[in-house]
This record gives sequence, C-alpha cells and structure tokens, in this order.
Amino acid sequence: MSFGEKLQTIRKKNRLSQERLAEMLGVSRQAVSKWELGEGYPEVDKLLILSKKLNVSLDSLLGGENAPIASEGGKSSDLIRIISPNEGVIISASKVTRSQQFKGGKNSPKYALYATDGNDMSFWGAQNTFLAWYRNLDDVTRELAEIQNALDAGVTSYTLQYSVKCKQNLFRTIVD
Repeated sequence: MSFGEKLQTIRKKNRLSQERLAEMLGVSRQAVSKWELGEGYPEVDKLLILSKKLNVSLDSLLGGENAPIASEGGKSSDLIRIISPNEGVIISASKVTRSQQFKGGKNSPKYALYATDGNDMSFWGAQNTFLAWYRNLDDVTRELAEIQNALDAGVTSYTLQYSVKCKQNLFRTIVD
C-alpha cells in the first residue's frame, strides 16, 4: 500500500475530511489531495504532526524497506542489539526498516531507521522503535548493509555509524 493510500485510509478511519486534516497541518486541501493521489509527500515536520494527530507511527504511514535479520545460511538469527547514540536508544532488534524518502527543506533529514524487537506486539502488530535520522539514501543503505554484515559475522551488538544528529525547531526537524 502506498503512502497516499495509507494516509487516506487513516484519515477516513479518524473521520476527517481532507479539508479538516489540511487545517490541522496548516496546508491547503489540495496538498492533502496530492499526497493521497501519490503526487508528493509532506515535509518531515508535517509527517511528525500527522503521526501525533492521527496517533500512528511514522513507519505505519511510510512503510519502507526491510533489512533481513538473518545469519549465514539464511536462517533467522537471534536478536541483535542496536545502539543509536544520537537518539539515546538501545534495542534488541529482530527487524530493521528504513522509511521512504521524506520531502523537506535543504537541512531536513531524508530518511529514518526503525527497529522491531519482535516481542513488542500490540493489537496492530509489531511496534517499531525509531532509531535514527539519515541525510541521504546512501547513508541509510550503508547502515543497513553494515547491520547485515555484523549479523553475518556473528556480532551481537551494533552501534549506528552513519546517522545524523537532528533537532526539533518548532514543527521542523533539521540536521544539527
């Protein structure tokens, strides 16, 4: 399911019109319509507001690519501990996922990384934990490859290396 389809489904479940959602985000109704039609994405700051106002995770809105957590021979491994120094997060992960690209200003992060521990289940399924922000696709892809390499080498703990420190500035997330 695309971002636009997810947004429309979640908006309708919350019984919001495009116009009301647009008011909540401080954008035009046409902007919401374009997002739902797949003709663009909101900026990072708008995604964060969407997540909070609609009570959904960014991962559930954006979907994304998964890094398979598997050891040599293709068998599922146990959990790997991932340490995110910029965000102060430590999680034992069974799955690592990157977001789709965020549209934002020049100083906005373009990707996010999430982890699922496999044991944190709710009615809606596994819950994802935000790990880090990334400046570009190359950095987040390199991070996923390094996590896979660590697993293949039998390493049980990995510290994120390519993430960037960000700060909230009003309703915007910018690279610090």
